Amino acid sequence: MDHAPSDYHHGDMNIAEQTATYQRFGAMSKWAALVIATGILMFGLMFCTSAGFLGSVVPAVVVLTAGIYFLRSKPSDGH
Repeated sequence: MDHAPSDYHHGDMNIAEQTATYQRFGAMSKWAALVIATGILMFGLMFCTSAGFLGSVVPAVVVLTAGIYFLRSKPSDGH
């Protein structure tokens, strides 16, 4: 089987843009998941229990604050 010559050489492509897009998508996904989880918690407590508005907002703010703390970008080790 004869393959036609090609200008493509495996491993020679610059993948900087793909890597940046992958990292941005990952960051966007984790922050979106935190916002959705906080919203589900707040509205679930507000409408499905007798917690009321403040009883649902306070735990939601606590979860949001903890999520921001744990999901923020960490400084690299220089590796």
